[in-house]
Amino acid sequence: MDKISMKLNADDLILSALKEDITSEDITTNSVMPDYCLGEVELLCKQDGVLAGLFVFRRVFELLDPATEMEFFFQDGDCVKKGEKVGVVRGDIRVLLSGERTALNYLQRMSGIATYTRSIADLLKGSKTKLLDTRKTTPNMRLFEKYAVRAGGGCNHRYNLSDGILLKDNHIGAAGGVKEAVRMAKEYAPFVRKIEVEVENLAMLKEALEAGADIIMLDNMSIEEMKEAVRLTAGRAETECSGNVTRENVEQLVNIGVDYISCGALTHSAPILDLSLKNLHAI
Repeated sequence: MDKISMKLNADDLILSALKEDITSEDITTNSVMPDYCLGEVELLCKQDGVLAGLFVFRRVFELLDPATEMEFFFQDGDCVKKGEKVGVVRGDIRVLLSGERTALNYLQRMSGIATYTRSIADLLKGSKTKLLDTRKTTPNMRLFEKYAVRAGGGCNHRYNLSDGILLKDNHIGAAGGVKEAVRMAKEYAPFVRKIEVEVENLAMLKEALEAGADIIMLDNMSIEEMKEAVRLTAGRAETECSGNVTRENVEQLVNIGVDYISCGALTHSAPILDLSLKNLHAI
C-alpha cells in the first residue's frame, strides 16, 4: 500500500480506532504527564514471527502528533525472533502513552496473520497452487488483514462484493440452478469480469463447466472428489479448493492439482504476534 492509498483508505479507520480508545482524554496519562516531555520507547518482539503493519503502527502516532519520529530495524514481511528490537519511537511522552495500545493492536493482529499465512504458504512452495484469503475478516479491518496476508506470502481473493462474481450455493438457489446463475451473471456483468462458481459435487461441476464458468470453487469436497474434479475440468477453467482449510490439513491438498487454495483461517483464526513497547524514558 502506497502513501496515497493509505491516506485515502487507512487514516479514517485508524482515527476511528483512536476515537474508540480516547473519547475525551487519556485521563491516566494526563494525570502523570501534564506537560510536554520528549521521550523514547522501544518496540520489542516477544515471540518468533513475521512482521506486518509497521506503516499502520507508525501512522497511529503520526495522527496523534506529526512530529513523532520512528526508526525501524525490520520491514513488513521480515521474520523476527523473540527478544529482538523491532524499532524505536520518539516523541511527546503523552503521545507515546496514548497511542500505545491502538498501535500495538494493529501491529500484533496484522503480524499474527502474516505469521500464520507464512506457515501455510511455506507448505505450498514448489507447487503451482497459490494460497488465497477470503472475506471472513474482522469488520473495519479488511484493508489491514488482507495486506497482512500478502506480507505473509499469500494472495488476495476478491476484496469485496463489488470486486468479483462468485456464485455461491444461495445465489445458485436464488437463480434456479448453476446454468441459469451463470447465464444471468454473464448477461449482467461486464465481459471483463471472470465468473466463479461454487460447486459441492461433480454433477454441479459438470453444469458449471458446460455453462462456461471461468473459475470453479470446489467447496468441502473429499480429496478423491477434488482430484476427479480437476481431471474432469482438464484446464477448461481454473480450480479453487475451499472449506475448512487449516495449517494442519493443507499438506493433504497440495498434490490435488488445484490452482488455488482459499483459507478463511488466515484472517479469522490467526493468533496475534506478541509485541510490546518497553523501556519508556525521557530524552
